[in-house]
Parts: sequence; structure tokens; C-alpha cells
Amino acid sequence: MDTVGTDDFNSIEAHALDPDYLQHYFSKYTKDPDVQKDAASGDWLFGRGMLDMKSGDAVHLGNLLYYAQHREQLKGNLLVMFNPVEENDHEGVMEAVSELIRLRDEKNLHYKLAINGDFVSPLYKGDTQRYIYTGSAGKLLGCYYIRGRETHVGETLSGIDPTLIASKINGALNNNMDGAEQIANEVILPPSCLFQRDKKAFYNVQTAGTTFMYFNYFLYERTPNAVMEQLKQVAADACADLAAFLEQQYSVFSANCGLKGQAPNWAVDVLSYEEFVEELNRKGVPVEKITDQVIQDNPSEDFRQVSCKVIEALEASGGDKRPKVIVFFAPPYCPHNYLRDDVPEEKRCDQILDDVLRHAEQETGEHFAKKRFFPYLADSSYLSMSETSEETEAIVHNFPGWGKTYSVPLDQIRKLNIPVLDMGVYGKKAHTWMERLYKPYSYGVLPKLIRSMTERIFADHPDG
Repeated sequence: MDTVGTDDFNSIEAHALDPDYLQHYFSKYTKDPDVQKDAASGDWLFGRGMLDMKSGDAVHLGNLLYYAQHREQLKGNLLVMFNPVEENDHEGVMEAVSELIRLRDEKNLHYKLAINGDFVSPLYKGDTQRYIYTGSAGKLLGCYYIRGRETHVGETLSGIDPTLIASKINGALNNNMDGAEQIANEVILPPSCLFQRDKKAFYNVQTAGTTFMYFNYFLYERTPNAVMEQLKQVAADACADLAAFLEQQYSVFSANCGLKGQAPNWAVDVLSYEEFVEELNRKGVPVEKITDQVIQDNPSEDFRQVSCKVIEALEASGGDKRPKVIVFFAPPYCPHNYLRDDVPEEKRCDQILDDVLRHAEQETGEHFAKKRFFPYLADSSYLSMSETSEETEAIVHNFPGWGKTYSVPLDQIRKLNIPVLDMGVYGKKAHTWMERLYKPYSYGVLPKLIRSMTERIFADHPDG
């Protein structure tokens, strides 16, 4: 039920929550013909949160009111849940997992299906299909701590600049579909760089010592182990490329100035956080004690920065200043899930959905497209998960401060395991100042579609 901020509205920020004002404003906005046309039609509602997520709340509230007035149509129980803190670390739904399990056990419930109302959008210009998603993409934040070898700029080729390694990693991963999974007919997105910065605090003529960067990394079918291996391989390739590049540049440099002698060593080690910790343990470094102290000293620091500070403290304690890349994960982590053919109850939900969509197309004239993976991040990820306990070990062991700064209730999510669909309101430009919702579908077709799915699920299981 939370939204992002309103700063992007700039000079009209005072009206960011005023749909009437914004409709009038955009009806005269000639710089974007599409938004002007939508505003003039009267079929669209504007404003921050109109699409993501206030109208999803409204649809669920409307259906709750409908069934309160038509109890005879409801052959089972509805549990309606509104979650805060969805936009960053999903803390609301994670806190709710234990409550859902408590209610299930105390009330002797059997959760048949969860329906998330997160928004859907056209996937390309002119796209008129209405998308229904039978699963949720997962997310890992793949991180790199890069330790170079500082040097004076007067001896620049003798050092190892971590910003060069970071640039090569960024070029290999950022928006590169080679780093994405290959799943036909699904919206599969590549990694995106969300942060890249060296750790220099002020100007001087010394090259940077360390660089920190992290990537949004979507999970569909890929395991966390596979992600870690890919992140490490990209780093290893980047370091090898840099060594070859510096060797070539040093050859030109030394030939030009007549310098003789042995060339520097530009080798850079690449290891996972788990491997780094194993090395420290062999040296007798008190990893847990140091981690706890860093967390205690940084109570209000960003989760991701705390992870980096933990690595810096461990590195200092171990006396390890060799050039290296440490690959690790940081918050948030979203599990991935989808309806599976080999799980009878999930397969039956999928079959019922097909029937419901077929009837809805006949009745409404809308064209529906069913997809497996919701293409954005959603709370649906925390109601069920496809990763096994063995697969999530790669996350836990490569996550600085897991269970101390941040954790996900993995065992409880597996215990809950509710099949989940996304049947959301329809609109355009979420998280932008042109955010808008299409009323005829969102407030007309969608509530009835959700009710049809709800009633079919109960009819298929009359014991509820």
C-alpha cells in the first residue's frame, strides 16, 4: 500500500495526488501526444500511486464489499491483506508470512490461491493485451567489492585501478541480454547496474583503492548457485582482460622511455564471499565478532553499505590488501515462483485460469495473454518459492550479515507455499509523473475477473 515519492512531478508536485488537476493538465500537454490523448479521452486517471498500487487496493476493497453483500456467492473464506514497505525491501509481506501460517493453523484453513493486484502495463507501443501472470520473477542483488592496488598517477601503469575492473564488469553485465536467462515467450530482463562508486573520500593524485558496485539480477528458472558462478566468471574475465590490456600498455610505455626491468604483476584473485570467509577462518580471524561490531556501529546505515563495510573490516583484520574481487549478495532477495505442472493443486489453478480467461474474452471482448513471470518485483515472491533449501544455501553463505542486518523467512515461505497469481489493474508509466490508470478495464473488467477466479476455485473444491 506504499508508493514511491513525488519529487519527479517537479513544478506541479503539489498536485501529484490530484487526479482532476492532472487530467486537465495533461489534456493540454502537447509535448507527449500519447498522454495528451489519454487525458482528453476521460478514460484514464492520473496521479502518484494511481497505478502502483492504490487502485489495486481499491479493487480488492471493492470485492470485499461485494462479497460482504452477497455472502451466498462465496463458498469459502477470503483473507484480504494490505502490505506496507513493498517498494524497497518487502518487509510488510515478510512479516505477514508467520501471521498467515498462524491463521492457517489456528483456523484450520487450507489456502487454495493468492491473487495479487499488482499493476500490469502494455509491453510495447500499441499493445492492447491484458496480461495475467502465474508466477513471480525473483531477484538477487549481485555485488562486487573490488580491491585494486593504489599508486601515484606518476606510476599509473604499476597499479591496478579497480574502477577499470568495475567498468569492464559493467560493460559485460549491464543491460546485456547475454547475461539473461533464455525462456521463450516470457519477458526476460537482463541485469541492471544500480550502484557503481569508488571509495575515495576526497581528491588526491592516488588512484582509487576499492570500488563497490551492485546489480539487479532477475531470477526466473536459474538457481542462486548459477548466478554466483556467472558473476564470478564475469569478474574473472574482466580481470584477465585488464591484465592483458595493462601488459600491452606497459610494453608500449617501457619501449617509449627505454625502461628496462621486470613488468609489474597485474593478477587479481576472484572469490565468493563464502570463499573469502573460509580463508579468514583458517587465519583465525573472528568473522562473526567483527561482523556484529560493524552492524552495531552502523545502526542507520543502508543495508548494502553495511555489507561493504563488513568486508572492509574483515579485510583489514585479516591484513589482506592483495588485489581481488569479492562477489557477494546483499538485500533485497526475492524468491521466484510459478505454477508447476507436477504439483496437482497448482496445475489445477492454471487450468481454471485458462477457463476463466476464455469466458472473460467472450464476455468482454478483451484479449488476455497468460505469462509465467510477472516482469516487475512483487510481494508475490514471498508467498511461495521454487528454490530448494540446498539452492538457497548459496545465498545465505554469500550474504554478509545474513540474519543480522537482513533475512528472508525461507523455511516459513516453503511451509506456507500458496499458489499465487497476479491479476492487476492496467495502466502506463508507473513510477513516473505520467503514471495513469485505464478505468474501463481496471474498475470494470478486473473486479469481475477476480471474482470469477475466486468462485471457480471454491467451486472446484467445494469443501473449501
